[in-house]
Amino acid sequence: MRKSKVAAAETRQRIVKGAADEFRRNGLAGTGLADLMGAALLTHGGFYKHFESKEQVAAEAIAHALNTMIDSLEADAAAAQHGNGLKAIFGRYLAPKHRDEPESGCALAALGSEIARSGEDIRHEATAGYKRLVETIARQLPSTTTEPSRDCATAIVSAMVGAVVLSRLVDDSALSNSLLKRTRQYLLAQS
Repeated sequence: MRKSKVAAAETRQRIVKGAADEFRRNGLAGTGLADLMGAALLTHGGFYKHFESKEQVAAEAIAHALNTMIDSLEADAAAAQHGNGLKAIFGRYLAPKHRDEPESGCALAALGSEIARSGEDIRHEATAGYKRLVETIARQLPSTTTEPSRDCATAIVSAMVGAVVLSRLVDDSALSNSLLKRTRQYLLAQS
């Protein structure tokens, strides 16, 4: 008996969500089809019923991961007291929990160097997520015009992503914590 279209769409979404976690945890190259399907509690034989390639699922997974993360940041900003949206965003993004749980965090920080060497579809989704993150930050900045806010937001996002990447790669826990704390403090003072 064939699955209904609704059931197939639900299964596909389950694969994308699991793939987003697996890719952020193990990297694009370090995650195989069996890993992707296993994360969705499926056998790898059914992969090609839902996707044409690993690149296709990776592009969708990166889009899902970025949109989910940005939705959370926007919710934090909206829930913050007036004028404290950036503080809430920085508090979530530049935090040890984000550093320590890449599988549930920012795909740009978890996969940036691999995305740079990936195909057009993956890079397109990463670019769209990056632009959305910049716009999310820009909306929190005080400015009378959007262009200066967007320019400032570009630098802020670069610092945020860079701080998380560096905090993950250093082998000194005090330095790692300091990278997050100092970047958070600096960005708050500048914005």
